[in-house]
Amino acid sequence: MSLSLKDTVLCSVFAIALPVGQLLFKMAAIANAKLDGPIVFRLLKNLPLMGAFAWYGITALFWFYVLTRVPLSSAYAFSMAGSALVPLMAWVILKEPVNWQMGLGFCIVFVGLVIVTRARPA
Repeated sequence: MSLSLKDTVLCSVFAIALPVGQLLFKMAAIANAKLDGPIVFRLLKNLPLMGAFAWYGITALFWFYVLTRVPLSSAYAFSMAGSALVPLMAWVILKEPVNWQMGLGFCIVFVGLVIVTRARPA
């Protein structure tokens, strides 16, 4: 059976949470370059890094909840879509360059997600 609307929404929220976490880690890396001192002190003073760790902790708990409702084989397809969103979000928010191959790859991943979520078990 295909996913319910609620389960699709839950998986979609998770798919968006993943690239948000990656953006937080990138912001932490940028902040780290502006800090000085030994690495341990830079890590402890890096608030974006603490935020990224907290975000991933919350996201992991949310993933656990999703997996109580959705088969892993279906839910994981959404995490792949989340990975495909990383370059798009990096381009929009961080102004990082993208190219047509990235766009094509994202489209392929999205088509795969649609196929997987519409699949009926044998």
